[in-house]
Amino acid sequence: MALDVENATPTLPKIGDPAPSFTAKTTQGEISLSDYEGKWVVLFSHPADFTPVCSTEFISFARKNEEFEKRNVQLLGLSVDSLPAHLAWVTNIKEKMGVEIPFPVIADLNTAVAQKYGMIHPGASETATVRCVFVIDPKQTVRAIIYYPLNVGRSIDEILRLVDGLQTADKHSVAAPADWKPGDQVVEPAPTNVEGVNERLQGDLTGTDWYLKKKNLED
Repeated sequence: MALDVENATPTLPKIGDPAPSFTAKTTQGEISLSDYEGKWVVLFSHPADFTPVCSTEFISFARKNEEFEKRNVQLLGLSVDSLPAHLAWVTNIKEKMGVEIPFPVIADLNTAVAQKYGMIHPGASETATVRCVFVIDPKQTVRAIIYYPLNVGRSIDEILRLVDGLQTADKHSVAAPADWKPGDQVVEPAPTNVEGVNERLQGDLTGTDWYLKKKNLED
């Protein structure tokens, strides 16, 4: 995390920045972000253990874990609770709800990771992390950031869709339009010069125009 010398305040990671490195204790042992080079990472924070909305989110993440694994994605949870609290909570979820949490949950009691990623928003809470989601690519670059308030749970399906969109865009050099989901048409990059515009106008643009051209991935 960089430092704004003029204002003496931390600069939060932005899309396209290197993901801030860290080493931390988790429910599955000590990990470093660098352990996951070559994989996608979804790093998400929750306000606190043993809270109702957070529990529903963890259950939903756990139930979708195999879908994330199919996409070469490692889930990493985090809150500023202690390791014993995390262990007690995930054990409780397994015993009472019948769901095992298969991914590491980072214990960030000293807020070291939370501060690097801007997960604590004083306007919402001085001590709890808001519901942040950071999608980090295999080169350890931040590719997407989502913030949710303390009182609204996340859509896990939307996070999966976001990962699908990023991976599809990278693989095929295209973009994902609004409400896109796998199997839908994608958008070709817009022309960057007059020659490209003229070439585009000579093609089939039914229902679109030179700056907006959709296609099927198999085209």
